[in-house]
Amino acid sequence: MARQRPEPRNLDVIETVRLTPNMHRVTLGGEGFVGFPPDSDGGYIKLRLSDPETGKSLVRTYTIRSQSEASIDVDFALHGSKDTSGPATDWALNAVPGDRIFVGGPGPAKPLPEGSGPFLLVGDMTALPAISVNLENLPNDASGHVVILIREKSDEQTLTAPTGMKIHWIVETELGANPEVLNQTVRDILAIDDMEYAWVACEFEAMKLLRQYLRVEQNFGKDRLYISSYWKRGMVEDEHKKAKREDLETTT
Repeated sequence: MARQRPEPRNLDVIETVRLTPNMHRVTLGGEGFVGFPPDSDGGYIKLRLSDPETGKSLVRTYTIRSQSEASIDVDFALHGSKDTSGPATDWALNAVPGDRIFVGGPGPAKPLPEGSGPFLLVGDMTALPAISVNLENLPNDASGHVVILIREKSDEQTLTAPTGMKIHWIVETELGANPEVLNQTVRDILAIDDMEYAWVACEFEAMKLLRQYLRVEQNFGKDRLYISSYWKRGMVEDEHKKAKREDLETTT
């Protein structure tokens, strides 16, 4: 019998803050947070929104950047153009303390395996919360490389990571406009053969290029590779999910 999903929680907006020019944080808590599963950092939630044009219900998926006893932090990457954004980003940018939103989940995180690596972590700003959690959970002697695509240099964040993890910040003004950027960076600067495990999450087309390189050319099996697309340029989440399903059917 399938496990019944818990009912969405009605959470309060506690605080909002702009972390960097293109990363916005919303802290959620309140009475509806009572009983929220502990230690959910890096897991995902489903924000229940309303389409401003049609009034239809929308669901958008986001990573829990961090959790305290009374709240969770959710970071929103502003990866659209300067003038446009999706419904979840619009909601986050306009949210004020006291606002409420229904939230489903949490779903499980996608952690790195135990050990000290070397590890390879690759992602754009949408994956930065999950990458940050994974880095924080590494042992002090861990080593490897982290490649993160951001929109401008001032989007760099101070990450808590072992000294052996070398962090590469790559700037691309419009995320997803050039899918080759992450792939070429990984090819150019990393000793792939030394990597014990690779964790990749980014835009759909960039993911496919990295999957070709890591899985096909470098023979990373499922025991050495987690790879996922978090979004697809020009598509809303429902369309992206369909593209992921179709892609999965043709690659397995």
